[in-house]
Amino acid sequence: MQKSKIKDIDLAPSGDLQLEWASKHMPVLNQVKERFMKEKPLKNVTLGACLHVTKETGILVETFLAAGAKVALCGSNPLSTQDDVAAALVRKGANVFAWRGQTTEEYYWCVDRVLDFDPGITLDDGADLVGTFHNKRKLALPIIKGGTEETTTGVQRLRAMEKNGALKYPIIAVNDAYTKYLFDNRYGTGQSTLDGILRATNILIAGKNFVVCGYGWCGKGIAMRAQGMGANVIVTEISPLRALEAVMNGFRVMPISEAAAIGDIFVTATGDTSVIREEHMVKMKDGAILANSGHFNVEVNPKRLEQLSTKKRTIRPNLEEYLLKNGRNLYLLAEGRLVNLSAAEGHPSEVMDMSFANQALCVEHIAKNDRLPPKVHTVPKEIDEQIAKLKLDSMHVRIDRLTKEQRKYLSAWELGTT
Repeated sequence: MQKSKIKDIDLAPSGDLQLEWASKHMPVLNQVKERFMKEKPLKNVTLGACLHVTKETGILVETFLAAGAKVALCGSNPLSTQDDVAAALVRKGANVFAWRGQTTEEYYWCVDRVLDFDPGITLDDGADLVGTFHNKRKLALPIIKGGTEETTTGVQRLRAMEKNGALKYPIIAVNDAYTKYLFDNRYGTGQSTLDGILRATNILIAGKNFVVCGYGWCGKGIAMRAQGMGANVIVTEISPLRALEAVMNGFRVMPISEAAAIGDIFVTATGDTSVIREEHMVKMKDGAILANSGHFNVEVNPKRLEQLSTKKRTIRPNLEEYLLKNGRNLYLLAEGRLVNLSAAEGHPSEVMDMSFANQALCVEHIAKNDRLPPKVHTVPKEIDEQIAKLKLDSMHVRIDRLTKEQRKYLSAWELGTT
């Protein structure tokens, strides 16, 4: 059985520096790691993980290794792997199958190599690992005790599997923890998406018509950060509640068919397919920029963009120019893949500190408990609150506690207006 496949093991010293830098900004996960090192709660447990291979993921892998686990890891996006981090993790004892710039075939080959290790617990970001397990390794499903899912898109896929009776082992939806989506999705995606756009283009955001497709927690973060940089933010939505919220937050709301003609920058963050389609592309201004911050490269259809074009060329890394048949140029960032991880480094370490602390503690929860029923589970409330408390402690922020009188008041029904 192949143990690892990465770009270059000699990149490990650079990866070690990246891990050192990330670790300094992940105090919650480091506290979990220290406890795991003493207690070894995952001794003899094999973990199969399909996650973005970044420096932050590296600290999570170190945490699992400290807990006594055997770790097999592949990347959850063909363009998001940091090759020096992958090399450093191999040197530390993880089995890594990831390199930046994979083809789709290579990507799924790596997923299959992780499954070769017969993991007892899975960690996923987008549900490709779980999906492949169910499609190609059905006989091995009974050995799986449980798994976790990191992102909105993955949770959507897993809930669809549960609804159809296809999900055969329990998954904890880490994405749905308060200490994940309120911070990672909003502040992490907001900052890192703008970071990716700027690294790919170096354009001025101020004064541009900035179209955000989707006003979930990721879209809210992107809109907030774009507005903070002086953009004129336009939101497109299908949900009346989210659209109303966007209006109340001061943004213009309109259908994508209208926004297409006036937008300068377009960012999709819906988790759905074909958000920006042919009828929108042909309306766009000459020089419009298209980016995606959803998990899969299906929100902006790059194949259809090529079909509409007479010429394509790479202007700079992660920036491709398409000359449309109508004579206008459109610019696609990072092949329509996650712009924050493909053109930048993903979320800051400080916010991934909470997300990956959730991953670590949920994996421990699965390992220590009897087999849960095969459905999508929420993160236990005590884990969510424990992580929030640890994060506040690391920031030297103190909060109040209820007095005895206040606790009694909240638990009683007799007391009203006095």
